[in-house]
Amino acid sequence: MNQPWQTKWPERISYGLSDAADNLVFQMMTTYLLFFYTDVYGLSASAAAILFVVARLADVIESLIIGIMIDHTHSRFGKSRPFFLWYALPYVIFAVLTFVTPNFSGNGKLIWAYITYLGLGFFYTAVNLPITSILPTLSKNEHELTLLGVIRQFFGSAVQIIVAVFTLPLVSFFGKGNQQSGFLYTIILFGLISLALIWNTFFQVKERFSQPEQAHQPLKDVWKMLKKNKQWFIISIVILLYWLTTAIKNQTTIYYFKYLQNNENLVPLVNGFTFAALIGVVLIVRTSKKIGKKQTMLTGIAVATIGQLILALGTILNQLAVIFTGTFINSIGNGLIIGLVSIMIADTIRYGMTMGIQAEGILASTDDFGVNVGLGFGGLITAGLFHLSGYTANHAQNLATQHMITLNYAWLPLILYVIMFITLLFYNERQLLAAVNQEA
Repeated sequence: MNQPWQTKWPERISYGLSDAADNLVFQMMTTYLLFFYTDVYGLSASAAAILFVVARLADVIESLIIGIMIDHTHSRFGKSRPFFLWYALPYVIFAVLTFVTPNFSGNGKLIWAYITYLGLGFFYTAVNLPITSILPTLSKNEHELTLLGVIRQFFGSAVQIIVAVFTLPLVSFFGKGNQQSGFLYTIILFGLISLALIWNTFFQVKERFSQPEQAHQPLKDVWKMLKKNKQWFIISIVILLYWLTTAIKNQTTIYYFKYLQNNENLVPLVNGFTFAALIGVVLIVRTSKKIGKKQTMLTGIAVATIGQLILALGTILNQLAVIFTGTFINSIGNGLIIGLVSIMIADTIRYGMTMGIQAEGILASTDDFGVNVGLGFGGLITAGLFHLSGYTANHAQNLATQHMITLNYAWLPLILYVIMFITLLFYNERQLLAAVNQEA
């Protein structure tokens, strides 16, 4: 059933900029925080690994808590929208505090890292989860929801690339040789921009479609719906695998070029090739309309796998041109994957509504759950393997550590892409859309 389009471009752009705002800080976390902790802040790789695990275990609980909070929010602004207003400022404050390097003892610095990073994880969830949960309430038009999801990911991916490319030059510019000051002033800049964009989203977007009789159901009824929502479970696993892959690869990039290529300045260059993710994101609207969202995401995973294989061959041949080519192709595939995540989660939320349960908070929490667990275990795997191989910060690495860096950068992501592809094959898009369209 065709539905009219409800949103206008100012609202669409503002919705998309919410993800851009979050990614200004998020990309700093995924790409540079492990490096900051080990090579700038002074934590050991093992201490950083344990911190990431603890933080991610906490985030698993926090994702569910925020999801429940959204589903039980009663306000004149809606269920999801108030979270942009309430939590933007503490999110930015903790982002800045995470990159502060106080002159404490070893234990004092570790405690500071735990407090700030755990706080940042909670408030990140509080401002990021509503971006996904609010989507199905903006429109009932399937193609409009796809467009909104694509706009969101376009801005999110664009900012990810900007952060990946310009962070180290900004650190150098602000720090003038002092990376502690450089990272701090860089995150302050990103944080202020993020705050303005999140609040702009609050003022510009509107929750239009909510069914009061379905919107605040008891947890036991929500749980019954989740057990029947097989497609939600499958896409949740795919999201987890994607972020695990992303965390392992992104966190290792700077180590690979610093210690194996002996040129840390190549990091902004190789990250520049990830702009190709925007190509994948832009292709989603037409491709998903033609072959469906599941096939589009499967295509993205296949393309990402091919690119990762080329990158891996580049590490064997020690050819930068091959590594850059693989990064470019891999990024196109990643754009197709990540651009569809919030859209397909929105589909499972609408599918849940056909069962009489509107639980967008809890169902959307799977996105942040996947992000948090993927990042946590990605950090654990990376830092843990480095520790076991004898990694020593700011020194030439032994042969075992060099192999571990290459394993994380090239080969583990390749294996995870294959598992991701196989998992998505079990997603039944036809059954889901038939139920949603019948309800509409």
